[in-house]
Amino acid sequence: MKIKKLLVANRGEIAVRVIRACREGGIATVAVFSEADREALHVLMADEAYSIGAAPAAESYLAIDKLVAAARRAGADAVHPGYGFLAENARFAEACADAGLTFVGPPPAALRAMGDKIAARKIARDTKVPMVPGTLEPISSDDEARTLAREVGYPVMLKAARGGGGKGMRLVRGESELADALRAARSEAGAAFGDTSVYLERAVSEPRHVEIQVLADAHGTVVHLGERECSIQRRHQKLIEESPSPGVDAELRARMGVAACRIARAAGYVNAGTVEFLLDADRNFYFLEMNTRLQVEHPVTEMVTGIDLVREQLRIAAGEPLGYAQRDVSWRGWAIECRINAEDPFRGWIPSPGTITGLRPATGPWVRDDSGAYEGYTVPRWYDTLVAKLIVWADDRPAAIERMLRALAEYTVVGVRTTIPALARIVGHPDFRAGRLSTAFLEHVLPDLRPHDSRFATIATIAAVLAEHERAAQTDVAPAADDAGPSRWRLAARPGWTAP
Repeated sequence: MKIKKLLVANRGEIAVRVIRACREGGIATVAVFSEADREALHVLMADEAYSIGAAPAAESYLAIDKLVAAARRAGADAVHPGYGFLAENARFAEACADAGLTFVGPPPAALRAMGDKIAARKIARDTKVPMVPGTLEPISSDDEARTLAREVGYPVMLKAARGGGGKGMRLVRGESELADALRAARSEAGAAFGDTSVYLERAVSEPRHVEIQVLADAHGTVVHLGERECSIQRRHQKLIEESPSPGVDAELRARMGVAACRIARAAGYVNAGTVEFLLDADRNFYFLEMNTRLQVEHPVTEMVTGIDLVREQLRIAAGEPLGYAQRDVSWRGWAIECRINAEDPFRGWIPSPGTITGLRPATGPWVRDDSGAYEGYTVPRWYDTLVAKLIVWADDRPAAIERMLRALAEYTVVGVRTTIPALARIVGHPDFRAGRLSTAFLEHVLPDLRPHDSRFATIATIAAVLAEHERAAQTDVAPAADDAGPSRWRLAARPGWTAP
């Protein structure tokens, strides 16, 4: 079965990433967009594009019926959910199947099994994969929570039974904090996932967050592609990722990989997925959860393995076998990814929506820019603040760090605040260079995150002045107010683009 036309049920840089993979594979692409994304890059790049509603995600990117209707209208035969939104929603996968559409992701049963974090913990227990001590049922009352927390031992972590991304998660250091934390976790979980169920597990002190990428086809082959270090986080949201991990050697990688593949097989998993672990100071690993989708940080795995994960997703969804075994997977060099968000890290990381009036992505040897933005693009206030992902590769970690610092210094965004200065400060920090990482890293470094007059600030200032000069010089030949501007003219010139 060959996929001929695919609808990308997402937006931003991941939609652009999927469209590029489809174009290389000879697959026609269909974009969808909310009113806030009418001129987004993924819309301009796709072969066709269809409006699916107002800016709020609930009225557009989370509207299953509108997405399926758009796929039918376009004559698509497959749907790629990207990540976020409906990527891990079993109802969406079922709706696609009912409409005769191939869902580029795991089967609904696997989505349900691993989407419920408590059910996933039971699978880990049954497959004898180490996991953090905690509950295997939702907490039913405050009294039960107090009893369980005493048994597990403080500090404990309250977590939403469904969903992820740090929503519905609270650290509880002592019993006096428990009741308020439980109410807050339930409230946030209900708002984010429509389910107030939470469970409890012991909080591991300053662990590393290490995840294993797996691929599974429909013919029984499951392989892992090694680990990613994802410990640099803010409020449980990742900022910087790398592969391999400076805390993992070949022997530990093999053991964690076997554990990840065991969980995937037990869940009946097919397609790309990620099994997440916590790694303590003694290099003991514990199962955390499984993300049943493509991860934001997948490019670092692609860079060190040479395997195009989106291409593999499409092949697996089309029924093709992987065509290789675990012994055929190898790793070379080191890759680091920095997430460039439209946020001001020096003012509490507040979002910075607005129009990008100047943009110069970093380039050069072994530098990759996965972006959903262009000069003149307006970053909307409705969605995640991710603008681009900057990825570098080098022969070893020290060289990759220097390449990332060089690339961050070159990367210029004018018109909105970004996380670039903070990312440069983190990557250049002595503890980061030494590989002394944990999920508490940013808490230790945060006091040092202050504006400074380094080369990064200097380059940004020069770029802003040049951008203003260029705009002034073009005043006499500027397009009319309702025109798209030169960069948009080039992008929108693709035939077949429709915007009902």
